[in-house]
Amino acid sequence: MADKRSPESALTLISSTTVVEGKILTDGSVRVDGRLVGDLIAKAGAAVGISGSVEGSIDARNVTLSGKLEGTVTAAEKLVLESKSIVKGDIRAARLVVDEGARFDGRCSMSQPGGESGASPVR
Repeated sequence: MADKRSPESALTLISSTTVVEGKILTDGSVRVDGRLVGDLIAKAGAAVGISGSVEGSIDARNVTLSGKLEGTVTAAEKLVLESKSIVKGDIRAARLVVDEGARFDGRCSMSQPGGESGASPVR
């Protein structure tokens, strides 16, 4: 019997006891509760849980960070930095939500529809 779910509905989970080294590419979404050393490219969404960490870049439509990221993150639509998140690196997002308590050290660039963008260093 054929699976009729769309590729975007697929979820890949990296559990808290798992370490992945290398690049992850998916048409669906990825949640990292363990450790990823490498790049993550997801056509749908990407999330780093509170116990998760990524050393590399994240590129997805929507990104939610609760854990740690050392590298760059690009969110085509929305990036959410939750209260326990720690980001060391540059971020690029069309929309940005930063909860109180989130830590961010890097540069931020926000793209507007139509190609307008602004970049400002955040310290």
